[in-house]
Amino acid sequence: MTTYILIGVGLILLLFFATISGVGYAIREKMREKERLTRECLIPYSELQNIKELKSNEDMRSLEANKSLKSLQSSQSGSTKLTSMDDKKLETENYAHFLYNREVVFAIKYQVRVRIFNEDFVLLRKLRQLDHDNLNKFCGLCTDAPILYGIWKHCQRGSLKDLIAKEQYLSDAFVMFTLMQDIANGLIALHQSSIGVHGMLSSENCLINDRWQVKISDFGLNMIRESQPMSKRKLLWTAPELLRENNRKGTKEGDVYSFAIICCELVNRETVWNGVEREDDVDEILYRLRRSNVAIPHRPQLHPREEINQNFLHLVRDCWSENPPERPKIDQVRSMLKQMVSDGNKNLMDYVFGMLEQYASSLEQEVEERTRELVEEKRKSDILLYRMLPKQVAEKLKLGEYVEPEQFSAATIFFSDVVVNLLNGLYTSFDGIIDTHDVYKVETIGDGYLVCSGIPRKNGNDHAKAIAELSFAFLRTVSTFRVDHLPNERVNLRIGIHTGPAVAGVVGLAMPRYCLFGDTVNTASRMESNGRPGRIHISTTTNHYLTNIIGGYVTEPRGEVIIKGKGVMETFWLLGHSGDSHYFSGTGVANADRDTPEPV
Repeated sequence: MTTYILIGVGLILLLFFATISGVGYAIREKMREKERLTRECLIPYSELQNIKELKSNEDMRSLEANKSLKSLQSSQSGSTKLTSMDDKKLETENYAHFLYNREVVFAIKYQVRVRIFNEDFVLLRKLRQLDHDNLNKFCGLCTDAPILYGIWKHCQRGSLKDLIAKEQYLSDAFVMFTLMQDIANGLIALHQSSIGVHGMLSSENCLINDRWQVKISDFGLNMIRESQPMSKRKLLWTAPELLRENNRKGTKEGDVYSFAIICCELVNRETVWNGVEREDDVDEILYRLRRSNVAIPHRPQLHPREEINQNFLHLVRDCWSENPPERPKIDQVRSMLKQMVSDGNKNLMDYVFGMLEQYASSLEQEVEERTRELVEEKRKSDILLYRMLPKQVAEKLKLGEYVEPEQFSAATIFFSDVVVNLLNGLYTSFDGIIDTHDVYKVETIGDGYLVCSGIPRKNGNDHAKAIAELSFAFLRTVSTFRVDHLPNERVNLRIGIHTGPAVAGVVGLAMPRYCLFGDTVNTASRMESNGRPGRIHISTTTNHYLTNIIGGYVTEPRGEVIIKGKGVMETFWLLGHSGDSHYFSGTGVANADRDTPEPV
């Protein structure tokens, strides 16, 4: 019997010690978990990597491969790369960006140092555990840095205030109402949580992520906020009753008032209080807000667009009512907003994608239209350029290539002179004739007309033939051309042709010209000036090409003529083709503007 008693007592003692051990182990594990959560609430400064320093680090390439890091570069400057971002956008007086656990985080700078008590750690743990689609994730505090940092998850598209300042995407009412609904959803989650209220809600701490979701940030840290110096501009969203009481903890009714001010910003597409900038104006607004017992409370002006629902404007005015109990609850606000949106179940991201698809489609059509216009303008400019320069030379200049001067062993140069006043209509006719022959118009000088063949495109011995045929066409055109105000007068044309070597090249940069150089040009000019109206005066060389090399042309010796700068030269008249019934033998010198020398 005694044995059984001893065994029972032993079992009881064993069970007692096991229970004590289990309870002790549970308490110890709970304390460890508490310490772990506490450590997670405090982020060592050594684990925060300064992005400004990383920009100059050789490891930046590997870091940029990280998706979160790339999100930062798109938030502040669209497609701008992080390495080219302005340092002022990475860090300002009030915030900074760091890399923490290979993710970009947003750090709020506090100008005070506070002691963190046990009840504060409880609050910090609750903040870390708070998780909602429209609440920004709190990462922790950094207390061992040069200044106190509040670390929050980074949102890629910046703040709602930045979006309003840029006036991007807010022209669409659906986008505006969706952003408001997100803010209302975030406030409901905050009011229903252990945190209770925000207290300092503004468009500055309504952040937007890459999916265009609004995430409310900078809430819950009342132990820091109460000691932190507050700029007057940040108080522009604060309810009047909180301003009078200097209450920084806030109330749910005060959050509804702040929500109304944000809605006013979105409707007006202006920053807070219609874009107030001067500090004196800020002081005046705060003074007028603090005044009580006024018939008409001081509020921002609403400038709604036509598509804005009038019921929404009444809702905004109710939300910023002077009497806090008269303001609607935030869940009532959300319900009314849903009723005002035509397609309340539609996702903003899908809506934005739809807008982008429509824009891309219209942009594609516009690009096609602009491309057609560009091609047409290019064609016109090419036509103009080809009139000024040879086509092959113009193509080289368009490509930025240097056009080397080129030596041509044989080319035929044409000079003509209108004996009466130069007429635009006549030269227009000449230009049309040129297009049908293998020649290039070099220039017109006063009443002179210079054409060449074999330059710049080499054509064997056909240069003499091309110029001869051009001369015949010119004389036929002149015979039928009449001056409107002088119908009885005739235009006489004197033509001179010479064949020989020449050099051609582009001269000038500001106004490039394709010029011919060499004695052949001068000789052709002398053939023209020593010719007769209605006749084609050619040199011995040209006569040799037309009669001996090419054949089929009829010429007539003129004899020896004294040519200025050349002495005595034997020249010829070009009359026409073999077998023609009519030769170009001249029409007299009645209207010649200068005398021509007789044969020696």
